[in-house]
Amino acid sequence: MRDKMEITRQIESELQRWKNASLRKPLILQGARQVGKTWLLKKFGSQQFETIAYFNFDEQPELKQFFTQTKDVQRIIQNLTLVHGKAIVPGKTLLIFDEIQECNEALNSLKYFNENAPEYAIACAGS
Repeated sequence: MRDKMEITRQIESELQRWKNASLRKPLILQGARQVGKTWLLKKFGSQQFETIAYFNFDEQPELKQFFTQTKDVQRIIQNLTLVHGKAIVPGKTLLIFDEIQECNEALNSLKYFNENAPEYAIACAGS
């Protein structure tokens, strides 16, 4: 059985490959609760991006309105920027959507981000 450090290195290697992909799609890291998905994404984001914009749909249910009101990704980004309090810059900011299973509209919006704004790096964690 592989040890935890080896598994972590393997996942980090996969995340690095995702970041560098020319046709990067939004990433969904799915797994059991309390196994380190969020910790891993935050660690990766702090090492590989200039900033992280972290949003938790369980702790911040008011975020859901941004995804129910529109499918326009630029408008969603504008609203998230207001909540985050800092610019969300394509290629420099990792957007983390945590507990994404709590907002089906956010999950559905990933296809619009992929089609209309692939320059944004979006990683999601959910169980």
